[in-house]
Amino acid sequence: MGVDTQQTHRPGQWKQQNKSHKHGKHRSKGEIERQSQGRVNLKTLSRRNKQQARKNDRRHQAQQIRKQKRDEVLEKKRNRGSQGSPPHFVVILPLHKDIDCDAVLELLKQCDETAVISRNEQGICHISVPRFKQRLSFFIPEYGNLHAILDAAKIADSLLCLLSPEGAVDSVGEYCISCLYAQGLPAVTFGVQGLKTLNVKKQNEAKKAIQRHIDKRFPSEKFHAIDSSQDALLLLRRITNHKLPPVFFRDNRPHLVAENIEFEIDSEESEVGTLKLSGYLRGRSLSANGLIHLPGWGDFQMLQIDAPNDPHPFNQKLVKDSRKPNGQDVEMEGEKEEVRILEKADPHRQESLQSEVIPDPMEGEQTWPTDEELAEAEKQSKKKVIKKVPKGTSEYQSAWIVDDEEEGAAKDILDGDEDDDDDDEDDIDMEAEDEEDSDGEEASGDEEFETLTMTENNDAERYDENMDMDEERAMLEKLKEEKLHVMFPDEVDTPMEKVARQRFARYRGLKSFRTTLWDPKENLPLDYARIFQFGNFKKTKKRVLMEDADGGALPGWFITVHIANVPREFMESYKPGFPVVMFGLLQHEQKMSVCNYVIKRCGNSRLPIKSKERLIFHAGFRRFSACPIFSQHTNGNKHKFERFLYNDAATMATIYGPIMFPPSPVLVFKEIGTGSHELVATGSLSSVNPDRIAVKRVVLSGYPFKINKRSAVIRYMFFNREDIAWFKPVELRTKWGRRGNIRDSLGTHGHMKCVFDGQLKSQDTVLMNLYKRVFPKWTYNPYVRCPPPICDTGNDDDDDDDEEGEDMQAYQMFE
Repeated sequence: MGVDTQQTHRPGQWKQQNKSHKHGKHRSKGEIERQSQGRVNLKTLSRRNKQQARKNDRRHQAQQIRKQKRDEVLEKKRNRGSQGSPPHFVVILPLHKDIDCDAVLELLKQCDETAVISRNEQGICHISVPRFKQRLSFFIPEYGNLHAILDAAKIADSLLCLLSPEGAVDSVGEYCISCLYAQGLPAVTFGVQGLKTLNVKKQNEAKKAIQRHIDKRFPSEKFHAIDSSQDALLLLRRITNHKLPPVFFRDNRPHLVAENIEFEIDSEESEVGTLKLSGYLRGRSLSANGLIHLPGWGDFQMLQIDAPNDPHPFNQKLVKDSRKPNGQDVEMEGEKEEVRILEKADPHRQESLQSEVIPDPMEGEQTWPTDEELAEAEKQSKKKVIKKVPKGTSEYQSAWIVDDEEEGAAKDILDGDEDDDDDDEDDIDMEAEDEEDSDGEEASGDEEFETLTMTENNDAERYDENMDMDEERAMLEKLKEEKLHVMFPDEVDTPMEKVARQRFARYRGLKSFRTTLWDPKENLPLDYARIFQFGNFKKTKKRVLMEDADGGALPGWFITVHIANVPREFMESYKPGFPVVMFGLLQHEQKMSVCNYVIKRCGNSRLPIKSKERLIFHAGFRRFSACPIFSQHTNGNKHKFERFLYNDAATMATIYGPIMFPPSPVLVFKEIGTGSHELVATGSLSSVNPDRIAVKRVVLSGYPFKINKRSAVIRYMFFNREDIAWFKPVELRTKWGRRGNIRDSLGTHGHMKCVFDGQLKSQDTVLMNLYKRVFPKWTYNPYVRCPPPICDTGNDDDDDDDEEGEDMQAYQMFE
């Protein structure tokens, strides 16, 4: 046998030993698994279980919240219009003058034989439908009465818009639906009556035309024909099952529409009395210690809240009174239940009507100085002051020499006694007012318009009968001023008869409009001592909305509210059929502050709206008049004041007004010569913030006289040497982008040498920007009279063309 000569190699003592990897304290997952061999650390296991349990708890909590909200929505839908909840309030709105709303209401009343029908003095028709287990209330506002339509829509649960089969919507209907769209619409249903009376060939064309009008604002809605009892019954089912969108300014406050109105007065000589409003309470609970608001009349206190019998019960024989514990039944066949008093106002707990802070006239006054203060003042007066004086001047003579800074300070103190209305004294404004006054005197003295004899058939001459020439001239001047301001924004002429440092004493120069600090508490007007301010407005709003009234009446009850100290003019101006609406106020909502509204011009309105011009505001549930100031809606701590309300951008309107908690829509109207109100802007409440700074800018312009490479001689910006020295620290700019400063004055007639960062062009204009903070005027008035109804003048297209033609004619008069 042979011998195996192969041998296995074995390393010796000189084999290379490599160092192991120094991983520190960190170990990889694989190494941990190898070392643990499947065992799990107790801490890791408990942490995983806690995370998993926490995740399951969050998922379960979310499911519970979702189920709770779903149940609340279903319960609210089931209780809509049932016993214990207010009837489903429906407003029938005609969008064309040829629509017969009474005929539609008769069809709705006769569509179900088992329905119980009742009507009250206010024009509200109640229909109880046992088939649907619901109660409905129908109200028809006056055609073209904008205030009646807006007030009724604030309370309405549904809006039944009726269109004409031939004309669909006229100009009045389009205008009303535009105002309602900006205010906030409830659930909307469209109906058409008389569609089957048309020819078969014209029905399809009418359906397409009606649907086109609906699709402009409501692309997902379809119209329903109302020509038979079956159609009316289907429409009732549609209304009762319609999804109700939230209207936040209404749902967050108690409100009702009056079913019965009584007014008690102590004597015929008294100017105020007690107003009793009966109706179904909606929204939130109402306490007699709170305050209520009547749109167009202001805020009032309550005396008590009564609970009479429900005049329109779901079941006439047996009424289940939800106001009693355990739901006891009350028989109503022979006996009449006495009126129960739910709550009387407690004078110690009742909310006050005080809307303004009473300022202390002695606040901020300086008392007589003490001995220590006199001694300190004497020491300071003995301090040495270094002055530049001519040679040979003694110390006594130098005391009479006034430096330029002291002279400017003394003149500033003297100029500080000017009226606060300086922002209304711009040269453009003064010239416009003077021209308006002079034109008014000439027009009043001219008697040619009164002695003309008119013929009945001469329409061109009869057109001038209703024209007010004074108003035409004033509108023309305002259009000229607006166009001039668009061409030359904020530019004013330096007055030659008045010193510029006195005319613009309240203005200042800013290094940067965006970054320069401006103290919001600096030089506040006296009206700021009368307003209220929140430390944290958002936190206060959250707390107030979460609170609920203690005691009083709950939503769904039929109650009678006794309102104290209502003016007699309320009943004198009241017309039957006009809805009387009442809203309960939240805490602090009767107090005055500085309100900022974001508004934007409407497309149809072309009237020039000037700042500080009287406008009518429909803000949420309030209706009042005020003179706002306009400013740009921008970011930052300063906002540029706007002299006019422009069409192309959102603008902030600032007024002194009562506090409201957003969200709250706002409609802005302007009263024209006929007494009617024209919608000019829409928007919403932005904030209640007195610290918002609106800064007015004026631009002084000058023109190059001599141009050098880096400097130039500028004239016509100032007209004396002292004004140039006064405004020397303010930076200059040009329309072509150059920047510079005033170096020195030349002569005594206002020529000055200026240095720029580049050579000027001969056609360039040198500008100086000056700024001043502006404040609104205290012009809030809660009493707004109702305008006359809107009349339809004919075809929609012709009306639009006429309006645009008149506006364009006014523009072309000065072009």
